Amino acid sequence: MSNTYKIWAVIPAAGVGKRMQSAVPKQYLSINDKTILEHTIACFSTRTDISGIMIALSSEDEYFDNALLSKERGIYRTIGGNERSDSVLNALIALDELDVGDEDWVLVHDAARPCVEQVDINLLIQQCVKHKKGGILAMPVRDTMKRQSADTKTILHTESRDGLWHALTPQMFRLGELREALEQSVKDGFAVTDEASAMEHCGIHPLLIESSSSNIKVTRPTDLKLATFFLNEAGV
Repeated sequence: MSNTYKIWAVIPAAGVGKRMQSAVPKQYLSINDKTILEHTIACFSTRTDISGIMIALSSEDEYFDNALLSKERGIYRTIGGNERSDSVLNALIALDELDVGDEDWVLVHDAARPCVEQVDINLLIQQCVKHKKGGILAMPVRDTMKRQSADTKTILHTESRDGLWHALTPQMFRLGELREALEQSVKDGFAVTDEASAMEHCGIHPLLIESSSSNIKVTRPTDLKLATFFLNEAGV
């Protein structure tokens, strides 16, 4: 691979976040006078090694134009899809149209994950470039894992947590490989849960890079309080 690669951030932000029980999509809820999405964008827009940010928005999004960062240089937008993987694929196609190369890297990051630490992004980039291989931020499973029985909410058995990790974001891959993996997954009818799962489906095994525990995803109302705490600790 050439040493003249570039790195782009991709943020799928077309979801509505029903579990937040909010009148607005969760990425537009505010923490310290900024939306969650603005905090998330800032994780990448402040970095000199990021060439630009492609955000996939709902076709019915009526909030992004009012966001403080929406008109900043290097921030692009495209229309998202019904599923997160559809939004990511649309974003990759939009990057193709900007003449971003297949050998360039993309960092795909959840819109509602505003607390990722820069040191973790640094490590992910360093390891992926060093090994010339895609990878993800993740955390080893720490709690005892239970398998639910199929018909009732009772425990079927305890799962071994050895070797189990929670998949987080960013997830970093070469643009061409990830686009092809997502397209192949669609063709095969494979249900993509994250970018790494599409790569795995195509026989590629990404790196696991351990992340800080602050890298939470705002999914439920209680997560908003925790994200606020971490952002306050970081001074943002």
